Amino acid sequence: MIAPIWQPAAIDQAASDRLARALGLEPVIARLLVQRGLADPDQASRFLRPSLDHLHDPMRLAGLDVAVTRLEGAFAAGERIVVHGDYDVDGISSTVILRRAMEMLGGNVGHFIPDRLKDGYGLQPSTIDRLHAEGASVVVSVDCGIRGHEAALRARELGLALIITDHHEPGVDLPLAHAVINPKRHDCTYPDKHLAGVGVALKLVQALCSRAGKAAWLPAFVKIAALGTLADVVPLVGENRVIAKVGLELLSKGPHKVGLRALLEVSGLSGKRISGYDVGFVIAPRINAAGRMATPDIATRLLLASDDALADEARGLAEQLNAENVRRQQEEAAIVAQARTIVERDPEVGARTVLVVAGEGWHRGVIGIVASKLVDAYHRPAVVLSIEGDVAQGSCRSIPSFDMLAALESCAPLLDRFGGHKAAAGLALSRGRIREFRGAVNQFADALLGPDDLRPRQRIDDFLDFRELTGAVAAQIVSLAPFGAGNPKPVFAVTGVEIVDGPRRLKERHLKMAVRQDGRVLRAIAWRGVERYGFLENHRAPIDLAYSLEQNEFNGETYLELVVADVRPSVAASPEAATCVAMEPAS
Repeated sequence: MIAPIWQPAAIDQAASDRLARALGLEPVIARLLVQRGLADPDQASRFLRPSLDHLHDPMRLAGLDVAVTRLEGAFAAGERIVVHGDYDVDGISSTVILRRAMEMLGGNVGHFIPDRLKDGYGLQPSTIDRLHAEGASVVVSVDCGIRGHEAALRARELGLALIITDHHEPGVDLPLAHAVINPKRHDCTYPDKHLAGVGVALKLVQALCSRAGKAAWLPAFVKIAALGTLADVVPLVGENRVIAKVGLELLSKGPHKVGLRALLEVSGLSGKRISGYDVGFVIAPRINAAGRMATPDIATRLLLASDDALADEARGLAEQLNAENVRRQQEEAAIVAQARTIVERDPEVGARTVLVVAGEGWHRGVIGIVASKLVDAYHRPAVVLSIEGDVAQGSCRSIPSFDMLAALESCAPLLDRFGGHKAAAGLALSRGRIREFRGAVNQFADALLGPDDLRPRQRIDDFLDFRELTGAVAAQIVSLAPFGAGNPKPVFAVTGVEIVDGPRRLKERHLKMAVRQDGRVLRAIAWRGVERYGFLENHRAPIDLAYSLEQNEFNGETYLELVVADVRPSVAASPEAATCVAMEPAS
């Protein structure tokens, strides 16, 4: 595992002190807020206590007024409307909220979710033909379509009204659709550019409900929107934070329709307070498993189920998602093992800046996860290709310093198609051009990345000794949640720590221990840290810890626990010590 570079964040102490006084915050919490650009007390207060009142007027989105007018006309005329979704959590949750809202407003609505293997990604002309033949007069895309120029032209030829809602990066020109709603449109002045696909769909729902005098319906849609927002790794600031935080509260509180209730039950979360972690690592993988391993319509039908008479069917669908998720985990583990073997044994692959691995018949539903695992393991951009016949289809994941979409654009003459954004993308090419593509994408990367770019960074928000860790601090850290992109979970550092108990193996993958600093002993857990057992046995003191703070309960008692992000021999005791031992997050 590559040793990360510790990077302490800058601290504006004067601004932090002012904020702490203004809002009555613990000093460390004020410092964290200032680091996140929230030095203004009003902004910080809105961040700590977001509400649906903080959502912007949806009509500020370019094209949304045109879309609303057309849909209201379709409701009145009884025209058939079809929501065209996508097969991930963002696309499925978008489909569910928009279909349900339009049905509740009197629309004649159906939905279509493309099959990953049969239909491919995004809005296709063939799908427009199919939906038109089935009687659709209006098609609304969610979480896709911003580069669907051919599909838009086909819709125009057929006289079908195509409304595109998306959040991906647009090209130079917009598709010639009836309406295009995307906050990233170059001519759109909407103040929040970082909505997930489901966030854009929610703005359309918000406008439709408001115009119909049904604004009170909005919270029920927000809790489903929270699933897609948290799963899609968009910055959890602005409207995304409102959707995520309010949505989690509603998911925890209930009551729920029968489909969502069944999903929470099979996930082991019924009656529990649901966190961003629960969505990202428990609920979302089950929803995604439908699109990866079977048909995404399983998850869509489950979340659309609202009648208690469907309880048995909903339970069956939820159990099917569970089974597909187990199968996904097995496929993923097998391909990760094969991909790592290629990286470590083939210098043409493993010695390059961008890892481009390919395998015959690798399941296309999991290669994106495999690419992410390779990035985590080697801290290099990764492209994982599944070869079927003469075609290789792939998923790409990147590191913060490398723009993957720009890299693919530089290789465009070699590719049959590609799309995505800076951090993640997809592509297809002839199997005979894989080696040429590997050379071209690495030529692009080598001109931009140096050795330090290929070393992971461990962000350190603050240095916090054990004596400063109080219940008040822990409680106020919880108020900063949910954590994710744009609002990372705070990581603190402490020096001069001693392991006084353990480390002990936990489920053969993790380590538990007790650590002491300045006379105080705390429990600590290192997720996926078992490979560092020998290091910790031999370097019990003094060590430096990078950690996050958890507040847990057991037998009615609340206690603090450290989650180890990284550990190294104490630099204070041995300035030449430079070995950092990374601990992977739980998943």
